[in-house]
Amino acid sequence: MGFQIANEPAADQVLDQYPFAIVVGMMLDQQYGMEHAFRGGWKVLSRFGNLDPAAIAAADAEEFKALCSQPPAIHRFPGSMAARLQELAALVESKYDGDVTRLWTEPKTGKELIKRVQELPGFGKQKAQIFVALLAKQLNVKPEGWAAVCGDYALDGYRSVADVVDAASLQKVREFKQQKKAELKTSSS
Repeated sequence: MGFQIANEPAADQVLDQYPFAIVVGMMLDQQYGMEHAFRGGWKVLSRFGNLDPAAIAAADAEEFKALCSQPPAIHRFPGSMAARLQELAALVESKYDGDVTRLWTEPKTGKELIKRVQELPGFGKQKAQIFVALLAKQLNVKPEGWAAVCGDYALDGYRSVADVVDAASLQKVREFKQQKKAELKTSSS
């Protein structure tokens, strides 16, 4: 079946074929529509020619920023996200020899996995929990204790991008997020 997060068949195919694209999408999923964020790897691949972390890390920063900024940009803040993407690629290259799958295939426990994910640039606690849930729910990566480190994101339902498997679930996740924002607004007034 494969990923159906980007809501764009070519971009979802890139998510299926390039594990680094999944991490890129999660990194870009911040103040930006999740389906657009998960198209980021596809955009970079189609413009840069590959998704090799070593090549991305070594790219000229200004040229890479320009590539990420051309419409449709990889993010609503393409300059800062281009720099973060190069930082992410450099970390994957230096720590995992360019093989991003080692990030999630080597840990034996959920605690070890979430610790590794939180080392990635732009991955705070909540994003790390969501990414670990995505790995579990969509790639069947379930080291011992994974659900405990994910909190509510491990539960069945439509809470995050980890639960997006088609257009209908994307809409349900979007509605859940809107409901949570409305509840926060009401409680803070």
